[in-house]
Amino acid sequence: MKGIQSVFMNNLAQFTNFYRIKMRSFSPDELQVMIKAFRSMAPRPPRATFRRSRRKLVFILLLILVPLSIIGIFTHGQKISYFFRPLWDKPPPPFEHLPHYYAENVSTDHLCRLHGWTPRSEPRRVFDAVIFSNELDLLEIRWRELHRHVHKFVILESNTTFTGIPKPLHFAANRERFAFAEGKIVHSVFPGRVATYGSDRDPFELEAEQRVAMNHLLRRAGISNGDLLIMSDTDEIPSPHTVKLLRWCDGLPPVLHLELKNYLYSFEFPVDYSSWRATAHIYNDWTQYRHSRQTDVILSDAGWHCSFCFRYLREFVFKMTAYSHADRVRHREFLKYSRIQKLICRGDDLFDMLPEEYSFKELIKKMGPIPKSTSAVHVPAYLIENAEKFRFLLPGGCLRSQ
Repeated sequence: MKGIQSVFMNNLAQFTNFYRIKMRSFSPDELQVMIKAFRSMAPRPPRATFRRSRRKLVFILLLILVPLSIIGIFTHGQKISYFFRPLWDKPPPPFEHLPHYYAENVSTDHLCRLHGWTPRSEPRRVFDAVIFSNELDLLEIRWRELHRHVHKFVILESNTTFTGIPKPLHFAANRERFAFAEGKIVHSVFPGRVATYGSDRDPFELEAEQRVAMNHLLRRAGISNGDLLIMSDTDEIPSPHTVKLLRWCDGLPPVLHLELKNYLYSFEFPVDYSSWRATAHIYNDWTQYRHSRQTDVILSDAGWHCSFCFRYLREFVFKMTAYSHADRVRHREFLKYSRIQKLICRGDDLFDMLPEEYSFKELIKKMGPIPKSTSAVHVPAYLIENAEKFRFLLPGGCLRSQ
């Protein structure tokens, strides 16, 4: 506006200078009136038009941004929710971490005393109980590692998944693979239920029913008060020296969580030490098979948790659609072999999810692919002894077969 007035006043000055002789005949008052008249003729900016244009622009922007925001929330709602988890969720109470002492060629008596426990004159019987799905390779590694310390391997499998999908009895069909432990195996089949179309049954309900069935199977296996019971998933493997320590020492807590080192896809991708669900119990009449928090005490660095550590791509697809968190498969393309293979070798998340953390610091630290490790030290001994057979679980072995 000032620019327009400036141009107009310059023109007015030129006009006045050009006709200065004629204008001498006008009085000062008359000249002032003439100047005001010229000023009133100056063009004015279209204020009303500008305001209407601005409202129209805001309306157009809202028309574009609101639908895009709704689509973004619908498509990435889970990721957005996980990102803001530190704002809406609180972490569980922290565990009391018990130091874990171990070195090769150190006596068990000495290790018991280091932990503040007393050595036993004879070891406890150990019952290792798992609800099995299809992790044959990890089950073999687990049982080979623990065989000399375990009295009974108790295994329950079902003819359906937790989500109600029919499945083969993988252990029963491959039992000869575990002939080395035949005399210690107690196996049973849980009759699952096939989900009907449109069924909204919670998969955690069927999982809970199988855990109740495991209680009956343990009693059938002959467990008694004072025995050591290990409760964990197949891929949550206590180390042999941990089991040996717990069976040879008195004075340990009656219920003890086991802190396991977390791996994803193979031992090439170590994540952290956040795995805590595995437990060791001094069995009594009130012991119930569970996979949740049962005490505040946890034994540090007690084994390995290798999640989604499968040999074949089809096994990844099976678990993604079969386990209790199958709702994380939000798009059919998540199940494409080519996508799964690429993410395995990158160490990236199969479900395109953010880490489940309770602070922005930890969340941001763990975002993106897991850094690869070239170390295969302090992993199960049977894995190293049979490295060619289990190459897919070691550094450099990320390529999977269909």
